[in-house]
Amino acid sequence: MNSSNIIVKVSENIKKNINSGQLFIISAPSGAGKTTLCKIILDRFPDLLYSVSFTTRQPRQGEKDGKDYHFITKEEFLSGIKKEMWAEWAEVYGNYYGTSAYFLNNAIAKGENVLIDIDVQGASIMLQLYPDSVTIFIQPPSIDVLKSRLKKRGTDSEETIKKRMAAVEQEIAQQHLYTYTVINDDLSKAAEELTSIVSGAMGCDEKYQN
Repeated sequence: MNSSNIIVKVSENIKKNINSGQLFIISAPSGAGKTTLCKIILDRFPDLLYSVSFTTRQPRQGEKDGKDYHFITKEEFLSGIKKEMWAEWAEVYGNYYGTSAYFLNNAIAKGENVLIDIDVQGASIMLQLYPDSVTIFIQPPSIDVLKSRLKKRGTDSEETIKKRMAAVEQEIAQQHLYTYTVINDDLSKAAEELTSIVSGAMGCDEKYQN
């Protein structure tokens, strides 16, 4: 993705010394299965909180406000920027996405463990604020498989798919910034590997719901 399509900003007043809880950052190219894997992890670890992002884009079929995203207007989002409500925010192809600074700081300060699903640009910003985060990159088995998944999903136009595919190689090239890489060529195996990573970091081996 080039600079004309994405603008990423970070709030200047986020506290950087809050490390009571563990923050898990998961990133992946679109279509790599990140959403499905995150749902599996949240089901297995009921005490793990999920940071629901805010966005100005329209909901896709089946998405629910407050669960998949907090869907807000552009005016509300821009107001949030002025009030420094976002730990980080980005403009992607005309739509805004942001992470609530209040939610993260409040949860982590209370010792809660939090899972956040965010893109590579956002993850690099979050690591500046929360350097002790556990970072996990979900990688598709191949570029061709990823393109096929995006087409089958049926939520993006051909032009949007082309733009997403153009960004994939750049995103995959950044996986060295992550502590772990999980290749999602088999959902069950990927889920088990991800479960092991989260369980180990939380110090609760085998204490999750199957």
